[in-house]
Amino acid sequence: MLPMHTSPNIVIASRRFDAPCRFPWCDPPDVLTLTHDDVHVWRVALEVHEDVVRQFEHSLAADEQLRADRFEFARDRRRFLVRRGVLRAVLGWYLTTRPERLRFECNRYGKPSLAGQTSVRPIQFNLAHSADLAVIAVTRGREVGVDVERLDTQFDSLEIAERFFSPREAAALRGRSPSAQTRAFFHCWTRKEAYLKARGLGVTWPLDRFEVSVSPGHAALLSVCDDPAELSRWSVLDLNPEPGYVGALVVESHI
Repeated sequence: MLPMHTSPNIVIASRRFDAPCRFPWCDPPDVLTLTHDDVHVWRVALEVHEDVVRQFEHSLAADEQLRADRFEFARDRRRFLVRRGVLRAVLGWYLTTRPERLRFECNRYGKPSLAGQTSVRPIQFNLAHSADLAVIAVTRGREVGVDVERLDTQFDSLEIAERFFSPREAAALRGRSPSAQTRAFFHCWTRKEAYLKARGLGVTWPLDRFEVSVSPGHAALLSVCDDPAELSRWSVLDLNPEPGYVGALVVESHI
């Protein structure tokens, strides 16, 4: 359990799915309890045995299987099947429903949600992936967004920041050494992506219309295009899914 500066509580969990759990995330309990004050974050290794991939494929809907078949490379197809299959498995555990029975719908910007929920505080979720890792955040009755990125030291982070980030964010990156600049950029990027996903906006909103902190270990939403109420609406937390990756979680603080 990790404390936040505001509610809710954060539970970090990792389920093996036949891949070794090498990092200090805990295994979830046999019985999952998700209250309005909790956010559960799951880390998923996407490289698993082919038998596991086939099991996940059988739980997918026809449209998901068609999406999987459009991938040019077999590795990308396997990773898609695993992350969609694990998402269904995880949500099925919370709802005590078989994974293949779940139905999804999307808002106008493409953010998915579970269809047909009648609860006052429905299950909300968000999924992110990078390379061979995925992260899933699950809440009850709170909007949530999550992002994860593998660190790429060859990435021209400053050029991207100066084109798309706010002037203050770009300036905060510019004064750092190249190695520190890369890590700070990806922390900034994942915080921004998680915020947009939590709001259900996808990539439709310009990245310079809001600001987040840049420094690793100090996750915060700093400003949102003249809307100060947003700052108290959201909690921001860094995730450390495994070495070589950074991530961020953004969740509604008060409802």
